[in-house]
Amino acid sequence: MSTPSTHGELLSESLQRLQLSQQARTDDADPHDGEHSDQVMSLPSPGLGRSAWSPHVREGYGFRPASGHSTPLLASTSRVGGDSPLPDPNGLGWPAKSTVARLHATPAEKAEREQKLVGAVRTILECIGEDPDREGLLKTPERYAQALMWMTRGYEERLADVIHDAIFAEDHEEMVIVRDIDIASLCEHHLVPFMGKIAIAYIPNNLVLGLSKLARIAETFARRLQVQERLTKQIALAVQEAIKPRGVAVVMEATHLCMTMRGVQKPGSMTVTSCMLGCFRTQQKTREEFLTLIKGR
Repeated sequence: MSTPSTHGELLSESLQRLQLSQQARTDDADPHDGEHSDQVMSLPSPGLGRSAWSPHVREGYGFRPASGHSTPLLASTSRVGGDSPLPDPNGLGWPAKSTVARLHATPAEKAEREQKLVGAVRTILECIGEDPDREGLLKTPERYAQALMWMTRGYEERLADVIHDAIFAEDHEEMVIVRDIDIASLCEHHLVPFMGKIAIAYIPNNLVLGLSKLARIAETFARRLQVQERLTKQIALAVQEAIKPRGVAVVMEATHLCMTMRGVQKPGSMTVTSCMLGCFRTQQKTREEFLTLIKGR
């Protein structure tokens, strides 16, 4: 082949080499690959997240086997219970493994559960080197058992009962915000508290929710073993499912005792989480308005 002398000839020769290379790769391919093409999963496009194409359902937040007991469902999931604001037949909102049993426990079963917890606390005291029979600790197992049941009472609260009939038809199309809601919960990793404030906002779509119910929804989910990221999302999804607004936004700021009194020991550190749904996620100006309003004092 003669050496090309012009730019056009160089381009033509490059295209020919490319076509020959592609043809060679096609000829070397397994002729039976096409038979199983419908079973081969296509790679994700650059704009899609992993969850959009992964063959595995990442339930349990991706860190434990799929159970369906504590993982929030998609906001678009249809309701199972007619009077429940969330897609859960018991109206509990993503119950854990033993939540339903606790909800329906008889007085005798509740007493038995509490006594079992008392024994566990007594064992803990012995294991850390204390004497559970000394005067100061004599009633500590009973006190702690009762306190822990109270601090996790969110497992016994139905969201339909929390919201009750506080949903009203109202021709209001502007943002509704309740901010500076004090909240305290127990970290599920170390069973120590994390505390902070939550701001909840939504833009109504013909229905408004009683203002106190926003705080009560936050309290219900906070009175369970939590991580801040999940707590923030569960509150947003609960409001979304209750009144189907145009959008919901939740921002939480909290300090975690697992970071301040143990481990890295960084007092004063704050963790900020947010969940934006609907127009708060899709419209930047709406989101910015919300963030500006919750920062104003």
